[in-house]
Parts: sequence; C-alpha cells; structure tokens
Amino acid sequence: MTSRGNQHMITERHGIRAEAAGWCTIDKIPDPPAEVLRTAGEPRLWPATMPPLGMLGTALAVPLLPFVTLLSLLDRLREWLFENNGDENRREREDEARLKILVDKQGLDRVFDGDWSGEAGQFLLRWYSHSSHHQRFVVATQDEVVLAAPPRRVSVGREKNMEIVARLPAGTAELVDPFHGEFRSQLLLLKFRDSSWIRLTTEEFRSELHMHAIGRARAGNWRQ
Repeated sequence: MTSRGNQHMITERHGIRAEAAGWCTIDKIPDPPAEVLRTAGEPRLWPATMPPLGMLGTALAVPLLPFVTLLSLLDRLREWLFENNGDENRREREDEARLKILVDKQGLDRVFDGDWSGEAGQFLLRWYSHSSHHQRFVVATQDEVVLAAPPRRVSVGREKNMEIVARLPAGTAELVDPFHGEFRSQLLLLKFRDSSWIRLTTEEFRSELHMHAIGRARAGNWRQ
C-alpha cells in the first residue's frame, strides 16, 4: 500500500489529518550504561525476530536473489549507457562523497545523538516497548508527529495491523532534514526540543516526510 493509502487509513481509523507520512526504520540501538538500563526498567532494545511465515517467504525468495541482482545491475548499466552523461555521473559521485563527509562530521552515522539523559535517548529506550515491529509508520500533522506500527512484528499485513504507538505534540519534537533538501537521501531526524535527535531511515529517497520537513523549516515553523 502506498503512503497515500496509509494516510487515508490513519485518517479513517484514528481521525488524524496527515500532511505527510511514510514507513521508517532505525539503526541498531547501542547498549546503554547498566544504570541507565536499570533505571528505565530493563526495556526491550531490539525488534522481534521475523515470524515463521516471514522466514519461509525469505527462504523461498533466496534462490531468486541472483536473478534480481542481475536485473538490477543491468538496469543500472542501461541508465549509465543511455540516460546519464559523464557530467551527471560525476556530480552524483561528488554528491555522495559530500554527503558522507557531512554525515561523519555531524555524527549522523549513529542512531541518536548519544545522550541517554536527553529526550531522544529516553524516547529511544522505549522504542521497542511501544511495539516489537522493526518499522514505524511516521505521520506528520500540523500539530504533532505520530508513530504507528503493529503491536508485534509481522511479516505481512503491517498496514492492517497498524496502531498508534506514540504521539509527540508540536513543540516536543519535529521532523528535520539535516541537509535542508540539498541531497536526495533517506536520512531524516526526529529532533526533540532539547536538540537531541533520533535518526530515521525512510523507505524512499527524498520522501514526502523530507519534503514536509523542508517546507516547515522554510516557513520558519521549526528551528534546525
């Protein structure tokens, strides 16, 4: 189902008027200090394993992977030969190099800013307590950021089983494109009012969530 279809489902089921939405994941949560973990009540810090049905589907798909990979390589070769010229390829490589430098410089290769006492760190500790599913459907509205997911990890039917697992009112947290739209990336930040952040990876490059974040920043609705 498309993001638009999921937005309609969220609107119909929960009455949320979405401005943008999309599925996101986070990187592996690092091990917090023992005292932090104990104070938080020993929360779950990893997603559930894939259900048997999903494991079966993966096993059946494995023999097809070489064929799919070959098709992907051929498609990229076709684009390189017939659609892109040398200048475009060079610009893409330069953009990738610049993006990597910025990611390393800003510490955006981490799942969060590293401060477990910050709002982002505290929220991250509860991430999989909200739902053991490995993804979150992130919904941006005028007044809040909503996170939805199946209560437990599923291999199919994530939309059908989706429930709201967290709500962050405006002023508490906001979505931020750390590159201000300069790069076509999947990286997005869930940034809290104390400037702490969690790194999200969207399913799409320059997703509608990115465009929403860029639009709000340009309108002066959020400090980046």
